[in-house]
Amino acid sequence: MALTLSLHSRTAHPTDGPRGGAGLLRPILRLTGWRRLGLAWLAGALGALAMPPFGVLPALALSLSVAVWLTDAASADRPALRRILPCGLVGWAWGFGYLTAGLWWLGAAFLVEADEFAWAMPLGVVGLPFGLGLFYGAGFALAGALWVRGPGRIAALAFGVGAAEWLRGHVLTGFPWNTLGMALGQDLRLMQAASVVGLYGLTVLAVLVCAAPATLATGSNPRSRFGPTLAAGIVLAALALHGAWRVDPAPDPVVAGVRLRLVQPNLPQDAKFRPENRDDIVERYVELTRRAPEPGEPRPTHIVWPESAFPFLIQRDPDALAKVGAGLEPGQILLTGAARADEPLPGERLRYYNAILAIEPGGRITDSYDKVHLVPFGEYLPAPLDWLLRAVGLRQFVAIPGGFTAGERAAQRILTVPGLPPVAATICYEAIFPGAILPGAILPNGAAQAAGAPPGLILNVTNDAWFGDTPGPRQHLAQARLRAVEEGLPLVRDANTGISAVIDPHGRITASLPLDRERVLDADLPARLVGGTLYGRLGDLPFGLMLAACLVGALRATLRAASRAGTGA
Repeated sequence: MALTLSLHSRTAHPTDGPRGGAGLLRPILRLTGWRRLGLAWLAGALGALAMPPFGVLPALALSLSVAVWLTDAASADRPALRRILPCGLVGWAWGFGYLTAGLWWLGAAFLVEADEFAWAMPLGVVGLPFGLGLFYGAGFALAGALWVRGPGRIAALAFGVGAAEWLRGHVLTGFPWNTLGMALGQDLRLMQAASVVGLYGLTVLAVLVCAAPATLATGSNPRSRFGPTLAAGIVLAALALHGAWRVDPAPDPVVAGVRLRLVQPNLPQDAKFRPENRDDIVERYVELTRRAPEPGEPRPTHIVWPESAFPFLIQRDPDALAKVGAGLEPGQILLTGAARADEPLPGERLRYYNAILAIEPGGRITDSYDKVHLVPFGEYLPAPLDWLLRAVGLRQFVAIPGGFTAGERAAQRILTVPGLPPVAATICYEAIFPGAILPGAILPNGAAQAAGAPPGLILNVTNDAWFGDTPGPRQHLAQARLRAVEEGLPLVRDANTGISAVIDPHGRITASLPLDRERVLDADLPARLVGGTLYGRLGDLPFGLMLAACLVGALRATLRAASRAGTGA
């Protein structure tokens, strides 16, 4: 009976009570239609200031507080099922604004070859946030079905948005860029919680903490008015204390006998990066690779070049491969991004892969990894619409006939490189997917993966030249950095135009190169964290438990409200 009442009872006005702050919020609560959605869009855009490179956490607190008040207005005096649509519209508008303000820099990629792609810029700058906003709409709709006056609605929002963010990271290949947990994932102390709950767990915490201040203006008694914000402060303090305890002031140990050199060539993504310029490009890489180290510094043992280092298939160009091999000193190993191709079967087209190659002196390729998680529209056109898109003249950004082919999944993730611990390889935005860095226990064919030594580092090669000097490369670095904390592994990141960096398993940047600089970075390799992390062992299970706890809290609040309504209290 109680559950039936909760589904059909009407929500009391959110500012009921002698100290509810109705006067302060009356203009917001009276908004309807496009005005309500417009304010939701602006509030979402404000929340993007909590993302890199700004990291203004109070901006997300104000943003989510406004979202709570707008959801109050959308749900007031409506049965649960009739609250779903208006609350979902508020969430969609909020997410649309948040993603538009946070992803505007994607437009830079459309201007690299403006004569061909500039017309499609609105699809990326407006169309993508418009569509991804539907995930937030679904999350707010779910929260709206559980919405009641008081602190319980904060738990409902954390449940709905947390579930929606997880879906955004998985549905249609996933795109977890600027997930709300990154608001806590930039500060060195706060990000340590990711070693336990991962990015999506940080998202639940971020919503609970940043939405809690909404009750300061809507609580009907001191406990419901000030309690959530006080609890949020305690949670932030606990996260900071945990982080301070976890991060030892002493630097992490390093892997003996390994000296890295990260080559950042700063090649523009324009006409200079063409196959006809292959000799100049190879010579530029070789010259940077052979630069003498600083006086007193050891000779590099392992060289890293960025994603797609060459505008041609180097494994099919013996002369270029010989030049690369000749640029390595005895004992050195090169890890480089490069496009590669398999010999086609009769009647098939050549299949191209975005790869990492391990090359030893003499030019012999000893191992390779093919990128698994390709960028839709950037590296391939999604089936089954690829034929239609090509018919109207649209192609992927990378000028590869037919686009890249995705590599095997778990089978090729680990690279075996002489002198290095096993390498967990990632290319470009593969490093933004939590829980996807390490090989799974089951291979795509259903066979169990053979046991082997655990990886000792995450290697990420990328090319952010498409996005210029915008927040994009900085956001990319911040999200990749969090994978080091989650997995307890050092991260070695080499980017064509930057930001290249070496990051220890606690997320500390031990060495880096600035954006848009042609330089090399020599650094030691930090050792992996002994014993790993709880997240590395359990994955998203802690996040799932957090979602369940929020759902239980929201349901209890709903049932209490239904009980009060049934008794006339």
